[in-house]
Amino acid sequence: MTVNDATEARSVLIVDDEETFRNRLERAFQDRGYETRATATVEEAMRLARDESPEFAVVDLRVGRDSGLTLVRQLHAHDPTTRIVMLTGYGSIATALDAVRSGAVHYLTKPAAMEEILAALDHDGLPAADPPAHVVPSLDRVEREHIERVLADCGGNVTHAAELLGIHRRSLQRKLAKFPSRR
Repeated sequence: MTVNDATEARSVLIVDDEETFRNRLERAFQDRGYETRATATVEEAMRLARDESPEFAVVDLRVGRDSGLTLVRQLHAHDPTTRIVMLTGYGSIATALDAVRSGAVHYLTKPAAMEEILAALDHDGLPAADPPAHVVPSLDRVEREHIERVLADCGGNVTHAAELLGIHRRSLQRKLAKFPSRR
């Protein structure tokens, strides 16, 4: 069923601590006829969900200092019919699986196009099949994701990231040079 088929607007809850992204996403949903509520905190998101349970939710993996995964679990426990899509700039197989197991119907990495988000929300409502249990990310991939996460937490400051990782700054720079560039 599309928005045009509905007699009333479909509701979506947007939870992201990045104000610019949250506002753009909210406007994009409103332009498509959705009733939107947006917030930057897990607490406010749950308050809004308790006031009126949304049909859909778009939740960032990191909401300030809180985990979006915790919010996905809470939203799913509150109303299992809410279709939740998790967005993240820190995509990994482990968090994707955790999101789906926690109640999300889909998991997308940022930047995600609005069409991708809508397609994920209109997913058949069944979680994607888990990959075979023997699929394990490579050590290089896990290391790269960890370094990228720490570097992002440090605002791109290589010196500070190297200190937190317990390695020399030049060692971190060599590791970063090996990573494929992101588009």
